[in-house]
Amino acid sequence: MIRAVLFDVGGTLHEVHREPELEIAFCSELLEKLSGSGISLSITPQDLLPLLHQNAENYKRWSEESRVELPAPRIWSEYYLRQFQIGEERLAPIAEELSVWYDSHRVRNVPRPHMRETIFRLRDMGLVQGIISNMISRTYVPGLMEQYGISDCLSCVIVSASAGIRKPDPAIFQMAAEACGVPCGEMAYVGDTLSRDVLGCRNAGVALSIQIQNPDMAFRDAAFVNVGLAPDVRISDLAEIPDIICTYNARTSAL
Repeated sequence: MIRAVLFDVGGTLHEVHREPELEIAFCSELLEKLSGSGISLSITPQDLLPLLHQNAENYKRWSEESRVELPAPRIWSEYYLRQFQIGEERLAPIAEELSVWYDSHRVRNVPRPHMRETIFRLRDMGLVQGIISNMISRTYVPGLMEQYGISDCLSCVIVSASAGIRKPDPAIFQMAAEACGVPCGEMAYVGDTLSRDVLGCRNAGVALSIQIQNPDMAFRDAAFVNVGLAPDVRISDLAEIPDIICTYNARTSAL
C-alpha cells in the first residue's frame, strides 16, 4: 500500500532550460557579488562561463561517485571557483546566496504542466507528500516550494545540502521516510533519472519508482541504459500519478 509520494525537483516538478543569455547574466551577477564582498576576479563573464561549467561538472562527477554533498563554501572554493584560490573562509558569508543564484538565476525553471493540480489531488487522496532533492543550496528548494504554492502539502523537504549525502544513497531516502513517518516500503518516488532517482529507489527499497520523461537528462543516464535498471512506471505528465497510485493500491489490497 502506497501511503506517501515523494518528488525530485529539477527535471521533475519543473523543467530546467539553459539559455546562453541567462548564463552570461548569472556570471556577471556572480562577479559583482564577489567584488562587493572584496573578492575581485580578473575574468570576464564570457570567460568565466565555460570555466564554471567545467568546474561544476567536475564536482558533479565527484559527488555522484562519492554520494557526498559538500558544504557550499567548500563547493565554491574547491570546485566552482577552484582556479582563483579564494579559500572557503572568504566565501562562507556569501556561499549560500551564490548557491541559490546558481539554481535560480543561471537557468530558467518552468513548472511542469499539472504540477500543482497533481500535488493537490494527491493531498486530497490523503497521501503524505515530500521532496528529496540533490541541491547545493539548503534554502532554495524550501523557498521554491513556497513560491509554487505547495509547501502546505509537503510533510518533508530533504535536500542533499542539508543532509550531506546525495541520491542514489539510500540514506537520504531513509531520512525522508523518517521525516514523513512512512517507511520506504510504503512510498512512491517520482524522479527523472535512472542514475539518481530509480537507482536510489532500488537501493532504499522504495515500493514504487516512477520516472518522468526528460530527454535533457539522457546523457547522464547513458551508463545505466541496458543494464537491467528500470522504473516500475514511466510517465510523460505528472497528472498520471494519482491514477497510478490508485491502481497500485487496489492491486496490492486485493492480494
